[in-house]
Amino acid sequence: MGSLGSRLVCGLWFNSLSLCRYWALWARGCCVVSGLTPSLSAGSWALWALSCCVVSGLTPSLSAGSWALWALSCCVVSGLTPSLSAGSWARGWFMGSLGSRLVCDHVPGLVSRQRQMCRQFPAAMKVIGAGVSDWLQECQHQFRSQRWNCQTTPRDHSLFGRLLLRGSREVAFIYSISSAGVVHSVARACSQGALDSCSCDPRKHGTSRDERGAFAWGGCSDPVDHAIRFSRAFVDARERRERDARAQMNLHNNRAGRKAVKRFLTLHLRTCWLALSDFRRTGDHLVRRYSRAVQLSINQYGTGFSEQPRRRPGKHELVYLEESPDYCVRDTQTGSLGTAGRLCNRTSRGVDSCDVMCCGRGYDTSRLQVRSKCECKFHWCCSVLCQDCEREEDAHTCKGHT
Repeated sequence: MGSLGSRLVCGLWFNSLSLCRYWALWARGCCVVSGLTPSLSAGSWALWALSCCVVSGLTPSLSAGSWALWALSCCVVSGLTPSLSAGSWARGWFMGSLGSRLVCDHVPGLVSRQRQMCRQFPAAMKVIGAGVSDWLQECQHQFRSQRWNCQTTPRDHSLFGRLLLRGSREVAFIYSISSAGVVHSVARACSQGALDSCSCDPRKHGTSRDERGAFAWGGCSDPVDHAIRFSRAFVDARERRERDARAQMNLHNNRAGRKAVKRFLTLHLRTCWLALSDFRRTGDHLVRRYSRAVQLSINQYGTGFSEQPRRRPGKHELVYLEESPDYCVRDTQTGSLGTAGRLCNRTSRGVDSCDVMCCGRGYDTSRLQVRSKCECKFHWCCSVLCQDCEREEDAHTCKGHT
């Protein structure tokens, strides 16, 4: 999508260049009000306007579907995500009035199986799209103190820029947590009755027993097995068309992500139902796998892995093919955004220390006003009243590369 010019896009989907220009101009005011303004080129405003304005509730009286945001759910799995900030587009996902067939047939980068599922399960596509922000936020939380912090590249034509072209450890994590995110989103939507294609797991009924004794099933569990099958069919479809080592790497990490979700099913009370745990536990597990990921070598034909890897990876482990860049400086060829301007901890000796984070370039110190709650008192009954206090703190940020 990102490679199409604004004129071509307007001609294809809006069928009126004058209407498209109207949207482009009107979008700027609408999106500023909504607080969702991304970093977009002028030509992309028309595409983004529809979904942005739906979120803001300021949609004018024009009949047009907000397909643009929904399409990102498909694009993200194919590495073709258009240039939108992650926080903004995830909030506006829905199919719109153009219909699933027209939308799905015009999303670039999908293979035939993905287009078929897109048309067949439009509600599931909406759920997947809405869940993208969850796994992105989890990725950014897990790597918040490292040089690579899962930062997206809103000005590029894919969510992580050229980083996804590499077979690095970080890319292994991205594939695993995005695959886990699809499972988590679909399973949760199924259990809540939001998808017609699935419902609560009927196999969990009657009584059972664990180490704490007997219990009765409540009868409604997150249908994770269905979500795993759906994720495998949709997310893996592109990789299954390929016969090279990189596709095998992606498939392995997709599967590891799905298994991570199933690993953290929890039992609630003694009248039990299986439920998904908080996605944070899945993120914690996958980042541990990231730190112990297994590097594999490509065979001489480039079609798979060598017969004797250094250590044979298990199904739950992450695998990668090449070493990561150091992420110290911005490099468009590797997808590195650099660490200039990143906050660092002057007193730490870990990866968040100014010495490590700034790659020896040094750091700048500035004074910031920080507001917090203070002098809190309990009042009978039953509230806690606090004052708003301000204090100054030092903020240390990495110098740029000279």
